[in-house]
Amino acid sequence: MSYTTKIKEEISSINNTESEIIAELAGFIRNNAIFIEDTITLTTENKTTIERVQNFLKTIYEINIDITTKDNNNFSKKELYALVVDQKVNKILQDIGLIDKDNNKLDTVPTYIVGANEEIRAYLRGVFLTCGSINDPKTSRYHMELFISTPEESIFVQKLLNLFDLNAKILGRDKGYMIYIKEAEKISDFIRILGANNAVLYYEDVRVYRDKKNQTNRLNNCEQANIDRIVATATEQLEQIKIIEETASIDLLDDKTRETLEYRKKYPEASLKELAEIISFETNKKLSKSGLNHRLRKIKDLAEQLEKHRQKEKD
Repeated sequence: MSYTTKIKEEISSINNTESEIIAELAGFIRNNAIFIEDTITLTTENKTTIERVQNFLKTIYEINIDITTKDNNNFSKKELYALVVDQKVNKILQDIGLIDKDNNKLDTVPTYIVGANEEIRAYLRGVFLTCGSINDPKTSRYHMELFISTPEESIFVQKLLNLFDLNAKILGRDKGYMIYIKEAEKISDFIRILGANNAVLYYEDVRVYRDKKNQTNRLNNCEQANIDRIVATATEQLEQIKIIEETASIDLLDDKTRETLEYRKKYPEASLKELAEIISFETNKKLSKSGLNHRLRKIKDLAEQLEKHRQKEKD
């Protein structure tokens, strides 16, 4: 069972007040219905979802509708569950704000249907049940999307989402509009808004684990990068020392710098900080990292001068 299916099944068990039922039906029907003559056809791959819609219609409108199945033409092996509503169609459409009292189609749901916070949540549940999906947080990327067919509805749903500061965005597609959220924390907030508390706990557990794992990897990468820099620096300094020794030029260095040269050879893998501490401890003379760096610059300057002189002689 996919993570999206688990969320849909969990929110399908939520009890609603009558106004919340109307709001949820509005979100579902507006983004799902196919109208043929005087009927409304509602379809979904999720049996729990269609049973919830069936129960809502029975509770509010006292109509009994059988659930049927049909082939899915959307390249899916799953069959579709369908409800064909042929009773009280006009009243239902007016109640959910799809048409007004004069039977004119309304591009977006009237504000009174989503006038309260819980009604907004219910409307978003209805939208998600019909056209929403959320990646399992174990996958490579965090992603939530709602695929909506009309621009007016997509903008309206985006505004509802962003009332909760979810930073939802819209992307145009060939056959509609994708509203999406990419931020892990915002997706978690959205699942909480839907009322899927168990799904939130799972999402947060996986997200925290992934964040800690990524942090550990970043620290390990940082540590490795530091080691690589230390090795590269030490290797360069040993090459400089080699030039000085090959040209018998050690006596051109002062005593402290010659001492540093010997310690670098003795501890080739030590960082500047570690090497300064070693010299301080073994000579009983305090040497700072900047002081050590000053001595090593003298070695570098002498090695560069000697190398230039050697190149001139070759030429």
